[in-house]
Amino acid sequence: MTLEVELPEPQPEEPAAETPDGPRRRRRRSPWFTVPVSIVLGLLAIAVLTPLTVGTRIWYQARQDERPRSDAIIVLGAAQYNGRPSPTLKWRLQHALELYREGVAPAIVTVGGKAPGDNYTEAGAGRAWLIEQGGVPATKVFSVPVGRDTLESLKAVGAEFDRHHWSSAVIVTDPWHGLRSKKMAEDQGIEAAASPTRSGPSVQTRDTQFNYIVRETGGYLSYVLLGKSVQVPDETIKRIRIDPSGTPGPSSSGTPGAPSSAPPSR
Repeated sequence: MTLEVELPEPQPEEPAAETPDGPRRRRRRSPWFTVPVSIVLGLLAIAVLTPLTVGTRIWYQARQDERPRSDAIIVLGAAQYNGRPSPTLKWRLQHALELYREGVAPAIVTVGGKAPGDNYTEAGAGRAWLIEQGGVPATKVFSVPVGRDTLESLKAVGAEFDRHHWSSAVIVTDPWHGLRSKKMAEDQGIEAAASPTRSGPSVQTRDTQFNYIVRETGGYLSYVLLGKSVQVPDETIKRIRIDPSGTPGPSSSGTPGAPSSAPPSR
């Protein structure tokens, strides 16, 4: 006896319902919309990423201490008090003296002009200190008393290097200033390295360091894009400060305690 089972016949699939307008299709955006949006997004990315990249390079350069054998050591200018280096300039001079004694370079170049009414230049005050306090032979210290900003000074330094047939240098300045000063020196034909000081107001707190990085980012972009060295308030406004001996220093104008040069941030 066999048991027969009838299997249900497969039902034919119903055709997919179509919309009155036919099969649905993804609507394509008009190029008049996508192209402008892409351009705007690209510009925003550049506006955000470029400063971040430059700021990162400034931060990285500030942590480098480059001491290759060079033709000369360049000490960038900072405030002086009627011929006496301010604390910031003195820290730079002491660091340059250390490099000189280590044999990094056989000569030191001090840089920096003077404000209207000053009796002394930053370069002259620095040279005198290196000779009198540092014991460096006068024939090994060269002053370039030109410039109220980094670019103007380094252009004059480039001419000094050409005169001596020098080609390489180690720049002594604040940590955050290293990248910009190297770029400016290289544009004057100098093969530049940077050995920054580790003392001074620019490295005191994290907030201070952040502010210096932001400022230097703007300064670097201004130079690269516009070819200008923008002076910020710290570079142009005179302030009452304390001189290296710890007492108010006389200025060339006769006002007690006033510096006879612009503040040290340059």
